[in-house]
Amino acid sequence: MASLVVGLMAAMVAGVAWGAVYVPPADALAALGRALHGGGGGLADTLIVQVRLPRVLLAALVGASLAGAGTLYQALFRNPLADPYILGVSSGAGLGAMIALTATAGATAMRFGVVPLAAFAGALLTMMLVVRLASLGGRLEATSLLLAGVALSYTLAAITSFVMVFAHQQMAAIVYWMMGGLGAASWEYIWMIAPMFVIGIIVPLLSTRELNLMLLGDERAGHLGLSVERFKLVILATASLLTAAAVAVSGLIGFVGLMTPHMVRLVLGPDHRRLLPASLLAGAIVLVLADLVARTILAPVEIPVGIVTAVLGGPFFIWLLIRGRRA
Repeated sequence: MASLVVGLMAAMVAGVAWGAVYVPPADALAALGRALHGGGGGLADTLIVQVRLPRVLLAALVGASLAGAGTLYQALFRNPLADPYILGVSSGAGLGAMIALTATAGATAMRFGVVPLAAFAGALLTMMLVVRLASLGGRLEATSLLLAGVALSYTLAAITSFVMVFAHQQMAAIVYWMMGGLGAASWEYIWMIAPMFVIGIIVPLLSTRELNLMLLGDERAGHLGLSVERFKLVILATASLLTAAAVAVSGLIGFVGLMTPHMVRLVLGPDHRRLLPASLLAGAIVLVLADLVARTILAPVEIPVGIVTAVLGGPFFIWLLIRGRRA
């Protein structure tokens, strides 16, 4: 765990230092020190404190949120392929957020309150619908769950495209947002999603024993004293809240919630007392580094970070499917 904390700090320093204009890490840290003491104000200080630092912090929050949601979905459904993107939850949150963005065009202050709520409503409703569709046969099977999630994700994407027709003046910005990006990062965005992240992660961190019980199956978990259905609802709500927090500020970023918990599980095992906090840290590292690649690989042109995660996550998803068949 300590190595992940060190890794996150190193990734954040790299994220603040590197960009279209390189700032040596020592100078970046000095700028942060001046800002903490109320000094600074030069061009380099403004670049570090007002542009790069909020972007790196936002990337860490979004990455941790997506990885946390993925860990919870995988524990709840006992399926390593479950993540907010594949289950369609990100698409639901995206549709809710986009409707709110369109409805509040020109009312920027209102957006900070309405967009996260709309994203959360979209995420929660989508997750409940996916579970309902996958349970029509009386059992919640992994294949049915994934198929329902993919089908609903495509349907929501079509509805999102339809809504975009009525927001033609903002279409370019919305399309870029849907590809997943952190180009609009600001301190306001951090303050907007920080409470959602804290609320969404406290309950699971206090429920790691119950998450471990869920790995034994609903029946055994119930025999061991867990109120299974109530616990599922709580975890679904918190995972949807984490997904909504990420989508509200960064659009649709796929595969972080899939890759990160799985990689951490391979190293640390399935015990959620270590898996959950380690996945949060690893998710933050993954997205900080992915965003660093997105804004430097073709600098000064910046590509959406969702493209970087998709390039990495697509082959990883195929590997998981092949590995599952062989097992």
